[in-house]
Amino acid sequence: MSEKQSFRVGLIGLGAMGLRMGGSLLRAGLTVCGYDSRSEAVESFVKQGGHKATSSAEAAKDADVLVIVVVNAEQVEDVLFGAGNAAKALPQGSVVMVCSTIDPDSAKINAERLQVMGLEMLDAPVSGGTSRAADGTLSIMAAGAQNAFAKAQPVMEAMGSNIYNLGESCGLGSMMKTVNQLLCGVHLAVACEAMAFGAKAGIDPHLLYEIICNSGGASYVFETHMPHILKDDYTPYSAVDVFVKDLDIVLQTGKAHRFPLVTAAAAHQLLMMASGAGYGKLDDAAVVKIFEELLHFKVMGSCSAQ
Repeated sequence: MSEKQSFRVGLIGLGAMGLRMGGSLLRAGLTVCGYDSRSEAVESFVKQGGHKATSSAEAAKDADVLVIVVVNAEQVEDVLFGAGNAAKALPQGSVVMVCSTIDPDSAKINAERLQVMGLEMLDAPVSGGTSRAADGTLSIMAAGAQNAFAKAQPVMEAMGSNIYNLGESCGLGSMMKTVNQLLCGVHLAVACEAMAFGAKAGIDPHLLYEIICNSGGASYVFETHMPHILKDDYTPYSAVDVFVKDLDIVLQTGKAHRFPLVTAAAAHQLLMMASGAGYGKLDDAAVVKIFEELLHFKVMGSCSAQ
């Protein structure tokens, strides 16, 4: 058995991001045991060459590094210390790499609880979407002890092409992701607004998209998310409700720092409108449907919430 194969990774959360991150780990030659509450997600992972776990604790057993890619801070806590019981199943000295988008205070608390149990944590949220998760080129914004960085290096190199060390204080990684999500949420809201504005004024949406992508108003979010509107396909790669959650974190963190986040608050309200209108489980580009409803037109043909 090679050194890579003897290095064991546990992976909890095989959703749109986690399943693709798992594929990158497997292609790097790592031994990965994956778990998700949805059996079909686990079977998809097994088809890629991963090992099947029937619980969070089983995924954690014997793992050198445990990667967690669940939805929110509550799920992270439950996986580690609640019903999942993963922390107790980990060998002493293992590293827990939390890639979920959570608030900085939760990251700090989790790290302290794990340290008492003889475990290290990397507060390591990721960015880049499903396409970069699939090809192993994510940005990883990590904070934690240097020995945790060293132990998790093979995992980070397999999943990301931009690995950033934000220092030894867990919470700084999540703080950096909070700043990133502030920008992503605002970009998403204004991109949908711009698409609807131009289309309502009579500009062909495909041409509008092409021109913006080649002009100063372009952004990564515009370029990667607006094609969902053009295809009239709102299959959720990242759902509206995920961005509602992320901007909740942004605003609560801003409040804790007594920092005004005026534009983020406006974007949050628009996303809340989309969620409240029944589009929360659709792709985040479905925010455009709010403008369609208010102004009684369709950007691209007829579409409705599922």
